[in-house]
Parts: sequence; C-alpha cells; structure tokens
Amino acid sequence: MADSVYRPLIFAAKGMLKALGLKFDVQGQEHFPSTGGAVLAINHVSFLDYVFAGIPADRVGHRLVRYMAKDGIFKHPLAGPPMRAMGHISVDRDAGSEAFRAGVRLLQNGELLGVFPEGTMSRSFELLPFKSGAVRMAAMAQVPIIPMITFGGQRVLGYGHRDLSRGKTIAITIGEPIVVAKRADAHLETDRLRGVMSQMLDETIARYPKPAGEDLWFIPSRLGGTAMTAEQARNARKASADGSAEEAAD
Repeated sequence: MADSVYRPLIFAAKGMLKALGLKFDVQGQEHFPSTGGAVLAINHVSFLDYVFAGIPADRVGHRLVRYMAKDGIFKHPLAGPPMRAMGHISVDRDAGSEAFRAGVRLLQNGELLGVFPEGTMSRSFELLPFKSGAVRMAAMAQVPIIPMITFGGQRVLGYGHRDLSRGKTIAITIGEPIVVAKRADAHLETDRLRGVMSQMLDETIARYPKPAGEDLWFIPSRLGGTAMTAEQARNARKASADGSAEEAAD
C-alpha cells in the first residue's frame, strides 16, 4: 500500500522539479547503498529537503526513503493522510520511544530511514546541535549512517522565502558510510557525525554557484554571506511560534 502511494507522488515531484528548472549538482553518489538498511542523516535548510534527499535514493534502484517527522505534520488534514500512506514515521516528542522502535524495525527490514538530526530547520544555514537518535537507531539496527548535505533549497522554499522562478541550483553531497558499534557512546558518535557533516557543508557551499552582484542571503555569514548569524537565528526561533517541520528521533 505504501509503495503504491509513494511512487506516484515521486513521479509528480519529478514533474514539479522539472517545471522549476532546478539544476542538481550531486557528488558522492557512489557512497549511496543500493541495498540494505541505512540511516540517512540530512541537514535541514528548506521545506523541500525531503524531496531533494530522496534524489540519490531514486537514482540507485529507485529506492524509497521513509522519513521521521514530528506528529504535527501527521495531524494536518492535507499533509497527514499522504504521510501515513507513504509509511513515514510520526514522532511524538513526549513519547519518542515508539517512533524509535518503529525506525529500528524499518532499518532491520532493509529500508532507508531519513532523519534530520538537527530536529528543525536552520535559519542560519549552519548546522544546529544534533540529537542522538540517528546514531542510536543505526547502532541498534547495526546499519550504516549515510551523511547527506543538501543546499540551495532555501532559495526556493524556506522560512519567510518563496521563489518559484526557474534555474536555481540544488547541491547534494553524500559522504562515506559511518559505522557505529552497537555499544558505542551515542553522544561521542553524534559529535563525530556532526563534525563530518560540518566539513561536508563547507565543501558543498564552496562549490555552490554564487550569482555575481546578488545579495548572498542564502550563504552563512561565516562564509561571506548575509544569512542570519547563529545567535540571530536562535533569537528568531525563540520568537517564533510557527508550526514548521521539526524532524527528530531523540
């Protein structure tokens, strides 16, 4: 049932991406597993990261990614039914153990599980502190973690920004699989994962095309852009009561 709903939606999403004329710069595709379970640890800069992070999976044997998403999305009258039909996992922050067990079962069954370790979208486009759920599920299921960076989606649809004009670049970087021992220290391994992804983010931004003469609001201030600083982003999050997608597994 899940696949019969999911695959037509993927077809529709491909049509949307084509209509937007997006240019995809994907590096590290060779690291993506063609079979078996794996946790995809993905940074989060736009509302379309679910779509973009699924592109490497689709390119390798048309694999599907099940995502962990906060339960509020599942309660939405429009988004909830397709989320459930596609087999994604609802995360109740007050009772996360059920979602954790569901994620481990899915991984043990050889599926791909998409997790956003930051737990929310980054307004500074820098990595936020990571939650340990991705590492703990990978260790429990004894599957690899595939670190992934997507960048550029914030130029299409992000906090306070929507621009459906054609021709933007979406950069995706896939890192080498990370194997976590079953009894490893989850917090140390989470720090290791974040360190790897931080380096991947910098490499991705370095190759990302920066239009001459334009305000580089989508580039972190640390790297010469005019995006919010980490402190400004923290203040904005505190001041906001929005219902944004906050995916986590901790």
